[in-house]
Amino acid sequence: MPTKTLLIPTADGRADALAAFPDSDERHPGVLLYPDAFGVRPVLEEMALELAGHGYYVLVPNIFYRHGPAPVIELPEHIGAEARPAIFAQVMPLIEAHTSERALRDADAYLEFLTGRPEVSAGPVAAVGYCMGGTLAMRTAAAHPDRVAAVAGFHPGALVTGAPDSPHHRFAEVTAQVHLGLAEGDMTPETFSELKQALDAAGVSHTSEIYPGTTHGFTMSDTDAFSASGLRRHWDRLLPLLSEALTGG
Repeated sequence: MPTKTLLIPTADGRADALAAFPDSDERHPGVLLYPDAFGVRPVLEEMALELAGHGYYVLVPNIFYRHGPAPVIELPEHIGAEARPAIFAQVMPLIEAHTSERALRDADAYLEFLTGRPEVSAGPVAAVGYCMGGTLAMRTAAAHPDRVAAVAGFHPGALVTGAPDSPHHRFAEVTAQVHLGLAEGDMTPETFSELKQALDAAGVSHTSEIYPGTTHGFTMSDTDAFSASGLRRHWDRLLPLLSEALTGG
């Protein structure tokens, strides 16, 4: 299956992105895949190719494009405990600069680009995200309920906070089917309960669960947090969600 590096016009410039899709002349349902805080890298390409193998056109944007093309920071092949402090010293300013206002402007551009691709079939798309990408996926779904039919967030970031722009304040605008797969320790029991109550109160169709035996970042095979069983569970939840929401399967 082919991959391409593309440039997405945005309100603030051009975002580079990775696209993976089936090698056929048919059109395919679109998936906007938000990376974790470490950004676009080989493990994200592997995930995009896996989804493409199931018949989806997958767009993985460099969410930190304002700071340069991917890779914005240099990463080792394996992100171990000894490397994390230096990496996060570089990543945290990028995360802090990526405000909700910027995220929403970018979501507009990403969806416009994705749905306009000749390889993408008409109809709604999915937003999938990892770590902070899970938060971005939920923000995207709330801002574009007419375009996003499925959302999946794995070891998601701050979905319920005390900030005025906390994502949970806009759950009522989400019409997508949602799956949230958290690691043990991602949220306190109280916050996890508040998350589920907020989703239920908003009428969101969702499954929200804690994956046993996992730590934050469990889907990422290039980190110490990786869990093979957690990744399998992630695919077992994600693929049926996409099939039902995007293809009626």
